[in-house]
Amino acid sequence: MTTNGQWINPLLFCLFALQKKLPVLREPKAPVFILGTGRSGTTILGLVLSMHRDVGFLNEPKAIWAALRNDEDLIGSYHRGSAHYRLGSSDATPDLCQSAHRIYGAYLRISMTRRIVDKYPELIFRVPFVRQIFPDAKFLFLSRNGWDTCASIDRWSKRLGVQNDGEIHDWWGVNRRKWDCLVEQIVVEHADLAVHAEALSELKDHRAMAATEWIVTMREGMRVLDEHPDLVFHVPYEVLCADPSEMCSRIAGFTDLAQDDVFLEYAGSVLSAASAKQKFDLPDFLEAPFHQTNEALRLCKAG
Repeated sequence: MTTNGQWINPLLFCLFALQKKLPVLREPKAPVFILGTGRSGTTILGLVLSMHRDVGFLNEPKAIWAALRNDEDLIGSYHRGSAHYRLGSSDATPDLCQSAHRIYGAYLRISMTRRIVDKYPELIFRVPFVRQIFPDAKFLFLSRNGWDTCASIDRWSKRLGVQNDGEIHDWWGVNRRKWDCLVEQIVVEHADLAVHAEALSELKDHRAMAATEWIVTMREGMRVLDEHPDLVFHVPYEVLCADPSEMCSRIAGFTDLAQDDVFLEYAGSVLSAASAKQKFDLPDFLEAPFHQTNEALRLCKAG
């Protein structure tokens, strides 16, 4: 709503400004963040968790995060200045942390819930930043087969991409803003991709671009999972769909959510395995990184 219904944004930002000045109405204890690549099942997992009686679900609350830091807006929906893919603990100032607790606490009070589940996949590159704000946060790293994820991103961008006042708005942000940030700030961290940064910056094929985003995001997810096994729970989408009740029960245990039959029954009713998508040709320099990452994920056990 906040990206498409731009008319509402001034009202929301006024609301956030007001909430920043209020006391914390309800302490946001142990919030849960769903991380990964978009179009990999993050939304349906968030919706399933939203059926839990204690959960207030925020589906990509980018307006909130943009209200906290205007340089975090990768898409360009709210701010057009510089943007940073990565944010670290030092970027979470005491004032920002206090503001975040007040805004999220207000949401808990309004929604009459006890726990926030925030689905914002790109936060996978900002785990230290989020942990500085919410030291007791838990993270769900959702992974999905690369072919399926890329095909879904390709369809989304072609179906929902628009031209607006001479600008292209699609999966890659306003006039490729998100893509440029990805190549310039994240791709350069990967030796096997950095040598092709110039070619990547010129890509036009949405599937190849999606493959690049998927590679670096899945690698990041496996890294934070390895570094923080007590804070990060791996949820392979295929395993989630194969046995929804079992996986969601394990997620509830990891996040300290009370067992809830309605939540588990809903998971079983809406989650089912999707048909595998066809493979497609990738630029030669993406072939090896893509297949290696797919294999690493296959060997990476579920949480």
